[in-house]
Amino acid sequence: MGFAIIIVMLFHVPVARSSDWYGLVRMGNLGVDIFFFLSGIGLWYSWSKMHEKNEASFTFRSSLFTFYLNRAKRIYPAWLIIAGYFYVSRFNFSAATTDSWINLFGQVFFNWNFWRFDELTFWYVPATMMMYLFAPFYMELVRRNDAFRCLVVLPLMWCIIVQYVTPIHAAVGHIEIFWSRVPIFFLGINIAEAVRQKRQLDGNTWYLVAFFFIVSLSSCVWLEQMRHGKFPLYVERMLYIPLAITTILIMSAVFERLATALQSAPRWLPSGAGINAFFTFVGGISLEIYLLHAQYVLNPLAKMHLGYWPTFLLTFAISVPIAWLISKLCKKIIP
Repeated sequence: MGFAIIIVMLFHVPVARSSDWYGLVRMGNLGVDIFFFLSGIGLWYSWSKMHEKNEASFTFRSSLFTFYLNRAKRIYPAWLIIAGYFYVSRFNFSAATTDSWINLFGQVFFNWNFWRFDELTFWYVPATMMMYLFAPFYMELVRRNDAFRCLVVLPLMWCIIVQYVTPIHAAVGHIEIFWSRVPIFFLGINIAEAVRQKRQLDGNTWYLVAFFFIVSLSSCVWLEQMRHGKFPLYVERMLYIPLAITTILIMSAVFERLATALQSAPRWLPSGAGINAFFTFVGGISLEIYLLHAQYVLNPLAKMHLGYWPTFLLTFAISVPIAWLISKLCKKIIP
C-alpha cells in the first residue's frame, strides 16, 4: 500500500502531454486498483476473523453493524478533518441558502457531488465507502457457498453495459471511474482466502506472472502515450486488473527479498528491513496522504513550476509528516 500511494502521487504531479514519459507517469493511477484489490483482501480477513471469533453466536445482522462501525472508525475521522475542512473553508456562510447548506452537508459526510456530477476531489474515499457498503453481503454469500465467487463477472458485464447501453450511460455513465474499479475489488475478496492460507505460487508460475505483467504494462503505456483520450477508460481498466495483480505479486517478492538481500550491505546503504519498514509506514498512513497531498500540498507547489521530480519530492516530504500527525490525532480521538 505504501508503494501504491507513492505511484498515485507520481500520477498526480503534472507532466506535459508531449513528454516521452507521459504514458508511464499516467500509469500511476494503477495505485488505485492496487488499493481496491488489497482492500478486498483485508475485508475478507476481517470478516473471517469475526466469524471465527464468534462462531457459535455469529449472526449476519450483528456482524454487519460491527463491520460498518470498524470501517467508519478508520475512515471518517481523517475524512472529516481533511476533506471536511476543505469543504467548510470554501463555504460562503454570508450568502448561505437552504440548498447550499444541504450541499455542504452532503459533501462533508458523503462527497455526494462525486455521485451526482463526477466531482473527482477525494473521489477514492466515497467510492471505497460504497464498496464497503456492499462487501459484507458478497463475503457472506461466498463464505456460505464458494460458487458465488463467479458473481465477480457481473461488475465486468456492468462496465460494458454502462458504456454502451445509452439510457444507463446517461444515468450513471459519469461515474465510470467507480464502476471500472468494482471488479478488482471483488477479485481481491475472491483471492483473499488463498492469501490467508498462505498458498504459494509454483516456481514455474512466475513466468506466467512476468508475461501478464509485461503485456498489460506495455499495452497500457502505449494506450496512454499514443491514444490518450481516444478510447473508453473502462477498456484500459480491464487491462489494469492483470497488471495490478501481477504488480502486487512482483512487489511482494521484491520486498521479501529486500529483507534478506541487504543484510550485509555497507552501513551507508539502507537495510532491506529498513526499506520495508519505510514502505509499511507510508502504507499505514496512505489514507491521510491521499486526502492531504493533492489539494493542500501539490496544487500550490505545481503553480511554482519547479519541475516534475522536485515537485513530487517536496509534495512527499511535506505530506508524510502531516499525514502521520493527523493519523495519530485520529487514533487519539477514536482508538
